[in-house]
Amino acid sequence: MTDKMPGFDTLAIHAGAQPDPATGARATPIYQTTAYVFEDVKHAADLFALRTFGNIYTRIMNPTQAVLESKVAALEGGTAALAVGSGHAAQMIVFHALMQPGDEFVAVRQLYGGSINQFAHSFKSFGWHVVWADADNLASIEKALSPKTKAIFIESIANPGGLITDIAAIARIAQKAGVPLIVDNTLATPFLCKPFDHGANIIVHSLTKFMGGHGNSMGGAIVDGGTFDWTRSGRYPLLTEPNESYHGLKLHETFGNIAFAIACRVLGLRDLGPAIAPLNSFLILTGMETLSLRMRKHCDNTLAVAKWLNTHPQVSWVNYAGLEGHKHHALAKKYCPKGAGAVFTFGLKGGYDAGVKAVSSTRLLSHLANIGDTRSLIIHPASTTHSQLSPEQLKQAGAGPDVVRLSVGIEDVEDIIADIDQAIS
Repeated sequence: MTDKMPGFDTLAIHAGAQPDPATGARATPIYQTTAYVFEDVKHAADLFALRTFGNIYTRIMNPTQAVLESKVAALEGGTAALAVGSGHAAQMIVFHALMQPGDEFVAVRQLYGGSINQFAHSFKSFGWHVVWADADNLASIEKALSPKTKAIFIESIANPGGLITDIAAIARIAQKAGVPLIVDNTLATPFLCKPFDHGANIIVHSLTKFMGGHGNSMGGAIVDGGTFDWTRSGRYPLLTEPNESYHGLKLHETFGNIAFAIACRVLGLRDLGPAIAPLNSFLILTGMETLSLRMRKHCDNTLAVAKWLNTHPQVSWVNYAGLEGHKHHALAKKYCPKGAGAVFTFGLKGGYDAGVKAVSSTRLLSHLANIGDTRSLIIHPASTTHSQLSPEQLKQAGAGPDVVRLSVGIEDVEDIIADIDQAIS
């Protein structure tokens, strides 16, 4: 490697990864162990007191996981990352570091249905309260802010609708309010969109999706942008105040621009425990090496499928920002110049019943609740992933009764189109 900043594909293969020092193995080994031998008593004490970095227990860190974290941070351009058991776990750990009982955060309604459910219901058990806004209405985001607001949460490309969020505009609102902007970059991946370049402070991923890319492993990630001043307002005590569990250590004072990632690891992951398995870290690492190759094919196939659906007599509308004339096409060009992603929705003229019939009739496409696989996937959100939402919430989330969601894979596009055609015709 030279002093030149490596390109994306080079980082996807090499970032964080070195030959194993014990065996010379070139692929990152699966360190299938629960714990690690200390050098001596002082070394053990220094690890537990955060005076030195190293491995203690796989619930908190693992060498395979560490390579994954380094690679995700490098691809996103962050200062540090933390890998956890799932995307939902990543969101829980992020808010655990930011929120106290009674605090609020603002989230736009254009989110994955599982996130809407987590925010609106499960987070209440922690005393955390979500205030909803509209990603297409910046005034609604400003209106939702209050002295209790601790963060703003958006998706770069919204699931299921595939809508593109104006990250920079919302980042300006967050900066003015003195709160961090959290961006879920799952659907875009850092190959298509770089939220830190547009003012985001924290990025979360469901690594289960496009980053791993093969539908074989669960994982989530938190990436610290290292740009937020946690001391500015005094509203983030876990980051700035003496921590009793570490003998009065102040995390931001000690760790600077990686303090948020450290807090997520040594407070959230340590005590809540949603660790990622070493094997899953290994599988996701393997998938990430081909991320750019897969995303290019995903996007090429998706645009072709969306254009074809746009002319189909059984289809009433197609919601894909990669199509010229879409209301978010200009935002797609700005934030995702390499492609508008591989997940989008379309509406069938037969409504709810037609949607259910279509997803039940595919042969190549798999009817299941996932996205980001090499295989093409199809689902009817109103009867599955978003079924817990009210009719109004379904509409706001882009998951109405006629909506079918596609996650377009990397098969031959002619075969994908032929299967969709026979299913809806």
